[in-house]
Amino acid sequence: MQTGNVTTPFGRRPVSLALVRQQIRTAEARPARAADKWKIFRDACEARALLGLQDRALAVLNALLSFYPEAELTTDANLIVFPSNAQLSVRAHGIAHATLRRHLAALVEAGLIVRRDSANGKRFARKNGAGDIDDAFGFDLAPLLARADELAQLAQQVAADRARLRKTKEALTICRRDVRKLISAAIEEGAAGDWGRNEDVFLELTGRIPRTPTLADIEAILEELEMLREEIINQLDLQEDFQNSSTNDAHFERHIQNSNPESIHELEPSSGKEPGAKAEPEPNRRREPLKAFPLGMVLQACPEIAMYGPDGAVSSWRDLMAATVVVRSMLGVSPSAYQDACDVMGPENAAATMACILERAGHINSAGGYLRDLTAKARCEQFSLGPMLMALMKANPVRPMRAG
Repeated sequence: MQTGNVTTPFGRRPVSLALVRQQIRTAEARPARAADKWKIFRDACEARALLGLQDRALAVLNALLSFYPEAELTTDANLIVFPSNAQLSVRAHGIAHATLRRHLAALVEAGLIVRRDSANGKRFARKNGAGDIDDAFGFDLAPLLARADELAQLAQQVAADRARLRKTKEALTICRRDVRKLISAAIEEGAAGDWGRNEDVFLELTGRIPRTPTLADIEAILEELEMLREEIINQLDLQEDFQNSSTNDAHFERHIQNSNPESIHELEPSSGKEPGAKAEPEPNRRREPLKAFPLGMVLQACPEIAMYGPDGAVSSWRDLMAATVVVRSMLGVSPSAYQDACDVMGPENAAATMACILERAGHINSAGGYLRDLTAKARCEQFSLGPMLMALMKANPVRPMRAG
């Protein structure tokens, strides 16, 4: 029997069978080794949530350990400390006596310390003739040594769970951003699909995120958000495949209609200048002019252009066009390329396009080539200035407009 290893508290404090079993397990599990008391304390701090302890209880444990003179807890030493409540309160940063007693009981309940009460409930030590402690009554720190490995494992588990929670939160943030921007882009560019339903599902999922989410909360929501993201990407991918297929079919039909199977020069390019060659007639229809956007919108999307205007500001379309002349030369865009853009897009839209190119100059290798490409697309009605301005407005949401 383990009768010598079981104690009951003094006075009206009750004892439970769980505490008795805990004392017996501690006595049986005590390893024949030593451990650094502050390493054990740090592990207990990391695992406090699993142990059911509050910060104040750990402050009391820190105070108890400070009364043990050695840096290591060893099995062959007397691990009982016997400070008074007044001494403990001072070392626990002035904690009230009632609070002190409550957290001492919590440490006992968590199985980190054991009460060794004397017959009259006082805490003291008896010394022998050599001055060594022969017997002591107070708080036994032996459970800390017995559970050192367990506390280390609990601390590692808490650290791993914290890292997993951090990574899952990051994944949730990225997935949430992806879904939000994909839906917005699809709506703004008029992509086919039930984007209102996708928006409702997205808002419902994000609305379920609690203020202080647990790992289980985040993992469940992340799984559903990832499924929604995959569904949206599949919808956009199918639409892109359909558009590409339609474009290829139309191109193939035009190729058949324009081919002359009797011509030996069918696969040779024609410059239109060969003897007897006839110029290909232009389509007999008027191209619709590009939509003109408000000047304020252009300046909010492209604030950099303002500093090149008269007196460092742009207050009218005339000022914007004057600034564009400076920017065109600075970016190396030829006069012919800019004039061609004005002819196709209109002077206002050509100036706004140059402002957009300036805003993205760090990402464009050749501003002149890029402008010619946009002009060619505008000539075929395949270029719209709106999405470019909207994207830049999102990139510059709070930058002030410098219009007069």
